[in-house]
Amino acid sequence: MRQSEGTASAADLVRRFYDVVWNKADEQVAREILHPRFSFRASLGPERQGLDGFINYMRAIHAALKDYTCTIDELLVDGPKAAARMTFGGQHQGEFFGVSATGRSIAWAGAAFFETDGRQITRLWVLGDIDGVKQQLGVDARRTF
Repeated sequence: MRQSEGTASAADLVRRFYDVVWNKADEQVAREILHPRFSFRASLGPERQGLDGFINYMRAIHAALKDYTCTIDELLVDGPKAAARMTFGGQHQGEFFGVSATGRSIAWAGAAFFETDGRQITRLWVLGDIDGVKQQLGVDARRTF
């Protein structure tokens, strides 16, 4: 973020969101770069509203998946909007889709669509290969997170 101007490009916000917020589970940075009324639709669960809804979701994912990481494979930006092709993964260490820890490393592909206001991320909609996750865990594809 360009501190002197108080603005950040959508690309900078998305990179910081994944590199710092998700990969390091940094709740303080989440509160800095996410709008107070942040709207988040995760591929692994229902839509969350506000910072606390997102942070609680992030905590649950990190509890279930040790060393959880989000890797940006491709990032496209159009003004205040951005889209990213992603790879997500971690080691299954806690209950996930109703399955107790297996210790297996799992990974899946996804895509994320962002809206920003020039300072913060206001909205995020994520699609992920949930069937691939469930297959790696050996669960019924109808089960939800």
